[in-house]
Amino acid sequence: MNLFEKPPGVQTRWASFENPSLARGQGGRENAGSKGHPFDNVKAGESKTLLEVAGSGTITRFWMTIQDRTPEMLRGVRIDMYWDGAEKPAVSCPLGDFFGNALGRRTPFENALFSDPEGRSFNCFIPMPFRSGARVTLTNESSTDMAHLFYDIDLLLGVKHSPEALYFHAHWRRESPNNLGENFIVLPKVSGKGRFLGSNMGVIANPIYEKAWWGEGEVKIWFGDDEFPTLCGTGTEDYIGTAWGQKTYSNRTQGCLVGDDVNRHWTFYRYHIDDPVYFDDGCRIAIQTIGGWWKKDVIGLVEKGAALIPVSIDGDKMVPVEYLATRKQPIDLQDPALPAGWCNFWRQDDWSATAYFYLDSPEGQLPALPAASFRAAGLATNIPQVARADG
Repeated sequence: MNLFEKPPGVQTRWASFENPSLARGQGGRENAGSKGHPFDNVKAGESKTLLEVAGSGTITRFWMTIQDRTPEMLRGVRIDMYWDGAEKPAVSCPLGDFFGNALGRRTPFENALFSDPEGRSFNCFIPMPFRSGARVTLTNESSTDMAHLFYDIDLLLGVKHSPEALYFHAHWRRESPNNLGENFIVLPKVSGKGRFLGSNMGVIANPIYEKAWWGEGEVKIWFGDDEFPTLCGTGTEDYIGTAWGQKTYSNRTQGCLVGDDVNRHWTFYRYHIDDPVYFDDGCRIAIQTIGGWWKKDVIGLVEKGAALIPVSIDGDKMVPVEYLATRKQPIDLQDPALPAGWCNFWRQDDWSATAYFYLDSPEGQLPALPAASFRAAGLATNIPQVARADG
């Protein structure tokens, strides 16, 4: 970072309720300049424009806080971002999930892209360039009025972007529960050239699986229209830099912000800053919804009616899915020919994820968010029967 040179023609602006126009010399005019409009309220069903600016520039920081920080509010309010006059938003996410932590649960943390110093605020430091304009809106789709919304969006105007500069996008989706035996899609197929910046994910483990570990699934990244992925992880906790399960920690590019074994809630993140993931002809990303437990315990779950599909058993040697798939279904885990070790199996939980990425197009490619009820349901330990949501 060059701290001692000023780029020619670049101007600093802060968008807030005290100066929504960003005009020079027009901030803090209400109430004779004595803190006249630091916050506003957003009624249920109402939208507020937080930023609307023409010309080129870069958003450098986005800070916000609200009085009601319950999960219902944090998932019932949607944030949308539009670049260069595009009709479809490049960003469309629940408020809490966008700012780096899933499930509407706040906890103090700091990493390279987001922070929440004391569990009461939202900070985003992702650079967001635009060439001809930017618009940011907030929509309250909850059933409750939002009181005391404070924010400021810090940006530089007059920035000249190179032809290689990409547009920031964010996509949120949730499955509650996921389809048994299928991957959870973190990022559906997007087209064009870009960079996957990373994601934060949330899991509400289904109590039907008791204390079984839910995080054996591998992250997979496909390029273009390839049938099989090019990038393959080895397990959920492995992907976020830890091993043999995961407790709470917050590192610069990887962490687990919530590791609640009582309520069976986990939120975690991995950002590809030092290990960039580039693509030239599109990209899609998924994580396997596979967990594991000792075979004798998995047998107990089956006897209690838990829906699961065994895929491997790790005893003296790994008995992989190719072997189990050839056997008559359903697999009899009590077959004495099988080892007595750790059993991995497909399962059904509440999965959500926000994927952050850059694309060479300002136009959003992915579906708009559905009704807020899909986002607010199932925040407790109970898993709804079926709910699908894409943003």
